[in-house]
Amino acid sequence: MNHFIKLALILFVSANLQAQEPAPMLLSPDQAVELAIKNNLGLESSRTNLATKRRADSLSWNQFIPNITASGTLNRDNEASSPTIVSFPIPTLGASGTPFTHNGFSGTIYPSSSFFMSDPIDIPQWRVIGNIQASVNISLVMFENMNRLRLDYETGLLEFDRAKKQLERDVRKAYHNMLLLQENINLMRGSFENMERQVQMARANFNAGLVPELTLLQAQVARENMRPVIDQVENGLKLSMAQFAMFLGMDYDVQFELIPISENTSSLDSDFISFDVADLISKAAAGKPDIQELRRTIMMLESTRKMQVYALYPSLNLSWNTNQIFTRDPWKDSWFKSNHWTDRGSLSITLALRLHSLFPFSTDTQGIRNIEDQIRMATIGLAQMVVGTEIEIYNIILTLERTRTNAHAHAQTVELAERSYRLTEQAYRAGLQDYFQVQNAEQSLHQARVQLLEQQFNYLNGLIDLEYSIGVPFGTLSERRR
Repeated sequence: MNHFIKLALILFVSANLQAQEPAPMLLSPDQAVELAIKNNLGLESSRTNLATKRRADSLSWNQFIPNITASGTLNRDNEASSPTIVSFPIPTLGASGTPFTHNGFSGTIYPSSSFFMSDPIDIPQWRVIGNIQASVNISLVMFENMNRLRLDYETGLLEFDRAKKQLERDVRKAYHNMLLLQENINLMRGSFENMERQVQMARANFNAGLVPELTLLQAQVARENMRPVIDQVENGLKLSMAQFAMFLGMDYDVQFELIPISENTSSLDSDFISFDVADLISKAAAGKPDIQELRRTIMMLESTRKMQVYALYPSLNLSWNTNQIFTRDPWKDSWFKSNHWTDRGSLSITLALRLHSLFPFSTDTQGIRNIEDQIRMATIGLAQMVVGTEIEIYNIILTLERTRTNAHAHAQTVELAERSYRLTEQAYRAGLQDYFQVQNAEQSLHQARVQLLEQQFNYLNGLIDLEYSIGVPFGTLSERRR
């Protein structure tokens, strides 16, 4: 009864522990790509750069906003200025004329009066000056700069799109490589089960006196040697999954389950697709991300050249400023009387032309020629890239064709190896073959299956590379295999 209770408690605790462990997340290739685009740090850097270019393009008009500055100055002369002498006519009393009052003295100024007296006025040692200045430059360079910022943003879009496609390509290929490791492990486990069965047969034959003890020992040694090999490959798969999880922005210890390739695409044994080489090369020349980006770079260089040419054209400068000076003593007199201030501002319109830049040997002219050389070099690079892309597409198609041929050959080899293994195992069971023959047949079968898997997954990865090179969405060619 006590043993029954203990057993029930063990089963209960084990069930609770299993219930607490989260189930592995089922992860498809499309879900992996979505997570990578959302969380990958390398792509986040490209996304931030694109946001910067988008903001610069949307606000490119701000270069036409006038430069406006305001300043206030409190100034004190080191030495007091000499009084200013102000002269005025001496009034004459008792006759008709213009009444006049000065410093409490009243009188009349006659039109024919020619007598004057002086009154000193002190200039204050402190001064208050307020200044507001606004200016704007208008030139053809500013309009072309708006176009250049637009091109820069569009180039950023292409760069971001290329980074996304590269990321998706790498994620899908890494996904296939992990599937290949899983299939290889499954084959190894199947081989280990066969070795276990062979040990049982060797033990039965040894007990029946049909084989020596050495045969039994050989079967057991081969089985035990298989354990560390399987453990090593399993550890390699675990490391690949941890790196893949971190690549997707998840924790390294997140458990996820890959969908077998036969469940998310077509069967690996389906027919391979045929290609129109000329059509694929034409698509690559127009749609490959690298080629599109280089074309946009050439357009950027042409816009830069226009800006340097437009810099040789006349530019217009509009400037206005008001310079308010307080003419009284700021510590004694009122600041709110208009006659205590004087405005020495001005409005200016300037048309300027850099004459020195018109000489053919000037720095500006040489800069234009340097840009033109860069455009020619970039154009040559574009032509070379197009030719290189044609060779790249042709090479990928040849590789896919070779992979298809090798896959068919390995499929036939697997059939022969399976038949050879069955016959050898039957002979071993009957005592007509030694264990080494069975072991060799087993290794040949395992090697043939692994090679077939490698060719099949190489074909899928080759399709991914081809899709990236011709600039079509991933899965465009893979869908044709269904």
